[in-house]
Amino acid sequence: MEELTRLIRSDMRPALGVTEPGAIAFAAAKARSYTSGEVISVTVKLNSGMYKNAFTCGIPNSREVGSEFAAALGAIAGNEELGLESLSDVKQKDAERAEKLVKQGKVQVILQDISSRIFIEVEVKTKLDQAVVTIEDTHTNITGIVVNGEVRFANSKEKTKGGEAEEKPQIHRYTFRQLCEYADIADVSELEFIWEAYRVNLELFEAGMTSERTTFAKSLLRKNGGMVFSGEEQKTASLFCNAAIEARVIGLDKPAMSITGSGAHGIIATMPLYAAYKVNGYSKEQLLRATALSYLICMYIKEYSGKLSAFCGCAIAAGTGMACALVYLRGGTVEMMEHTINNMAGSITGMICDGGNQGCTMKGIAAVDAAYQSAELAMDGVYIDDVHGIIGNTPEETMRNMGEIASPGMIGTEKTIWTFYRERETGDSDVSGREKQI
Repeated sequence: MEELTRLIRSDMRPALGVTEPGAIAFAAAKARSYTSGEVISVTVKLNSGMYKNAFTCGIPNSREVGSEFAAALGAIAGNEELGLESLSDVKQKDAERAEKLVKQGKVQVILQDISSRIFIEVEVKTKLDQAVVTIEDTHTNITGIVVNGEVRFANSKEKTKGGEAEEKPQIHRYTFRQLCEYADIADVSELEFIWEAYRVNLELFEAGMTSERTTFAKSLLRKNGGMVFSGEEQKTASLFCNAAIEARVIGLDKPAMSITGSGAHGIIATMPLYAAYKVNGYSKEQLLRATALSYLICMYIKEYSGKLSAFCGCAIAAGTGMACALVYLRGGTVEMMEHTINNMAGSITGMICDGGNQGCTMKGIAAVDAAYQSAELAMDGVYIDDVHGIIGNTPEETMRNMGEIASPGMIGTEKTIWTFYRERETGDSDVSGREKQI
């Protein structure tokens, strides 16, 4: 069971802004670190998931959005040593230089392919040098570095046809019941590191509550009676969750604690639980155990769906983890949590991901609503029976089915979403010729 602690610890990562533009900026900063002289061009190649997720994302420490600006800012002023927080130290003058680079047409973003597998390739050219950095599978996993035509680093890890490693993911070696047992029996001192997720995400929440740029946060506060904590647990949960999500997608300069490579996943898997903890007076130990379970269920589903897809893993994978954790906090049984999974699977599975944008806040609101309803109905003995829809005979089968709805199930959806983005970029509604090349 100690392996599960290691899995959670290794998966938690602070990410400034939406993870995808953060990863693009990191790749650009890394490539730039191998060059000298003035930047004359930046070329970015992305898979479809990266492309759409970064398309209109707010960029921290600026009022700009999107992958072009993220790449430009990473190349101009990013600190590659900070990983997904590589833009944390940029200044206004840096943003102005990056904006100039984009306006001059010196930054190009190209769709590489339609896939749920993470792929980023950034080429930075200066008057003196040329460097290419490739990232695959996870947001900071560098698999190639080429400088002036010379290979400096290459990771040729063997892949299957679909681009994933053949080895069965570690999380899938456990049953759902074993994940629940782990939440019960893990040494609480070994879970203390999870508290860092709350520290980080609460700072992001505060940024969302105090910024003049947020709108959803203000409305959710009014819906909660003008109070941060009210006697209405669900409204408080929605406020904490979605003020943080809004702060993230508009690019406020506070990181989120990500899980499965996503800040929004990390927020949804934790912040409603914090609200429940405060409103109901649960102990810190109860919160840490529930959060560990929330994370593990999210990770279990995401290993099937892929890191990036047309499926909103934030609402579906993280939302399902959070829903089960609510049952756990309330003293519910393993069977109640299994039924909660059924209710989540049969309701919001299939919700699309159309990139990191304001819509993520609405999806977060829907996720909290669905989680609370799913948990409360399950604890009342009301749930979708195993014979219906995509519900499997076991919770493991159900979670697999949820994930596979995304990949391979929604590859066509991914392509369709990309065509909408392409149309917006070009003003051309006929993108069929470009589609044939993908």
